[in-house]
Amino acid sequence: MNITHQSELDFVELPGRRSANPLISVLSEASVRVVELERTVGRTAHRHPHSEEIVYVAAGSGEVWIDGDSHPVTAGDVVHIPTGATHATVPAEGETMRLICFFPHPHLPDNIEDTDIDVT
Repeated sequence: MNITHQSELDFVELPGRRSANPLISVLSEASVRVVELERTVGRTAHRHPHSEEIVYVAAGSGEVWIDGDSHPVTAGDVVHIPTGATHATVPAEGETMRLICFFPHPHLPDNIEDTDIDVT
């Protein structure tokens, strides 16, 4: 068993978001990310070429942009993003969103491709 407390999260700054991997030392076949987002101009989309993604919206509200279509989301919603789909999450004005993202792929840096598609 492993418990990672919020105070132990080691966030890394990524384009338009902060991301932490709370289970890096225990998961070998999947990865989990805690992501914090604030609305910024110039937020770009990305894709995961090797796996789908499941996103749980833990706090805040906004939109999930998937392959050109926007969908409203709020705390408690769960989003399935298919493998290879171009996507981004955009918080509502004045909102901070916290997402829990699950990937059936062990190493996110090998499973992310940033794009220049602006979704804001």
